[in-house]
Amino acid sequence: MNKIEVEVGGQTITLETGRLAKQANGSVLVTCGDTVVLVAATARETAKEGQDFFPLTVDVEERHYAAGKIPGGFIKRESRPSEKAILAARQIDRPIRPLFKKGFMNEVHVVATTLSVDFEIPYDILATLGASAALTLSEIPFLGPIGSVHVGRIDGQLVINPTLEELQDESDLDLVVTGTADAIAMVEAGAQEVSEATIVEALRLAHEEIKKLVNVQLELQKLAGKPKWDVPEYTVDETIVEQVRSGFGPAFDAATSVQDKKGRQDATSEVKEAAYAQLLGEDPDPERVVQVRRAVAKFEKDMIRDRIAVKKIRPDGRAIDEVRQITCEVGLIPRTHGSAVFTRGETQAMSLLTLGGTGEFQRIDGLGIEDKKRYIHHYNFPPYSVGETGFMRGPKRRDIGHGALAERALVPVLPDEVEFPYTIRIVSEILESNGSSSMASVCGSTLSLMDAGVQIKRPVAGTAMGLIKEGDDYVVLTDIAGVEDHLGDMDFKVAGTADGITALQMDIKITGVTFEILTEALEQARKARLHILGKMLETIAEPRSELSEWAPRIFSIQINPDQIGLVIGKGGETIRGMTEEFSADIDIQDDGTIFICAPDEEAAEGVKNRIQSMTKEVEVGDVFTGRVVKTTDFGAFVELKKGTDGLLHISRLAPKGERVKNVEDVVKRGDTVTVEVVEIDKARNRIGLTLLTAPEAE
Repeated sequence: MNKIEVEVGGQTITLETGRLAKQANGSVLVTCGDTVVLVAATARETAKEGQDFFPLTVDVEERHYAAGKIPGGFIKRESRPSEKAILAARQIDRPIRPLFKKGFMNEVHVVATTLSVDFEIPYDILATLGASAALTLSEIPFLGPIGSVHVGRIDGQLVINPTLEELQDESDLDLVVTGTADAIAMVEAGAQEVSEATIVEALRLAHEEIKKLVNVQLELQKLAGKPKWDVPEYTVDETIVEQVRSGFGPAFDAATSVQDKKGRQDATSEVKEAAYAQLLGEDPDPERVVQVRRAVAKFEKDMIRDRIAVKKIRPDGRAIDEVRQITCEVGLIPRTHGSAVFTRGETQAMSLLTLGGTGEFQRIDGLGIEDKKRYIHHYNFPPYSVGETGFMRGPKRRDIGHGALAERALVPVLPDEVEFPYTIRIVSEILESNGSSSMASVCGSTLSLMDAGVQIKRPVAGTAMGLIKEGDDYVVLTDIAGVEDHLGDMDFKVAGTADGITALQMDIKITGVTFEILTEALEQARKARLHILGKMLETIAEPRSELSEWAPRIFSIQINPDQIGLVIGKGGETIRGMTEEFSADIDIQDDGTIFICAPDEEAAEGVKNRIQSMTKEVEVGDVFTGRVVKTTDFGAFVELKKGTDGLLHISRLAPKGERVKNVEDVVKRGDTVTVEVVEIDKARNRIGLTLLTAPEAE
């Protein structure tokens, strides 16, 4: 067994190997505080015959026992991964995927299992560290290691690895940065409209801490690392590349210059098929097939990258900082509470909004400190959006990730729950896609919020940036299309308001991306964001003043927490009666806040008035119509409201100057009378009444 420690952000992180999961190619136990994650990496020793892609799978297994919990539901067993676990798996997958030796096609499986969580240290960065360490120690040809840290900003100061509570309650920035010793590889961020300069400063600080995590893994590798497998060198036959260039160069140049996506794909496919037919012949050798396909792919990639990076010519003819044509529409779908379509070039997102009561929030049965959320963003990417067929069996991990990114971008501008006591769900249906559909869903969702009358603080827009670097030549691309994303060196999504960034996602596939390039990309993205916001505001300049007529009406009132039982009633009788009478949902919080969700304003006001009359403190001069619940020789007791009676003394049963000999000559038990409060004796807990109207027998 080997164990090694490193201090990052004032916290001690321990890496241990050789004691657990020893049959995996590499396994590491990562501990920080009372948060413990076991990560195992395993690979097949040989690739499947004919394998032409790298089959990497990353799974994060959240175990409820880690937090001393039993899973909810009937089965009481963990089943499908939570959204947090899926996002954590993507957070590991994205930076490690480019770091396997090119040509390595063996199946690799990385599994991170949470064994203990202390609700202070986020487990995601420990799982990323463990995945990198397990791969580094194993025989698998991994070109890491990498490290990962959280960066927060509390009271204006950047903090490395703040606690979960600090991130949620005190920090206006939640930045996850992953990288190698040489460069940053991945960034995920949610922010409260922070500046581009702050982001760059945070990235610099994070990278210094990442270097410590890389170095400690290299030390552990010296102690317990295994020899790496030999992988055949990935080669491309330059002779065949030259044959492609001489025989099909002009045809490829013309085909890949077609501006329409579908037309470009069809034209390029025709040229490829012609090249394969000529270069392979009728009965090619399998190795020849591999080399020809590699040569064609390399020639196409190099030609397009050189055209963009050196000649500054993009596939669709745009300038490097030009955003594609934008059109926006709102209010398309009649019965939804808000709707919008955002179209940018050949990418189109329809965002549909639904408002619900506070009781419709999403419960989170996971290992974080958040147990519910009132804003839910779902993203759907059907095959037809890219002109393909396929099975639709629920959301894929990419769909979950893009939905979470859009959700993170919009949360900072939503009104708070007291001001706007609704649960909000937006579904972004991607109808067409040619680059950056996640950012299109951010823009469309902002428009749908405004169309629904949600009083957001400021509108949010987003754009995807790209980078292509050839030697010393590079170009930062605004609003990248699909081919530029596929062949580029960086995918950089930035969302925010005119005042600052609210969400950021970045994947870098190469080294050599300097902080100067990142600063340039962020500034270029800011200008594009302002341009897109301008186009959006031409369609709808501000949120509508009224909610959709189909949206439920919600009011909130505050009562004394001691009166909660009065509103609920014995066995829930009172609240259940109001729910049925007014067709309303009534949600009572522990602090006495009551949210009333009703189908229309009249019903909501009815519930509100009923509760206020039940809980209002009785004062002299108040008039009540109530039922006589008891008679005595000296007067009658009248129920003013649930749990509160007043005394109608015999001397006040008749007009002044007249005298009543027998109480029941005037009122009887069960009569309904109108009375006025004339005295309140708090010391004797007595309310004195006088009769205003003659009784009506029931």
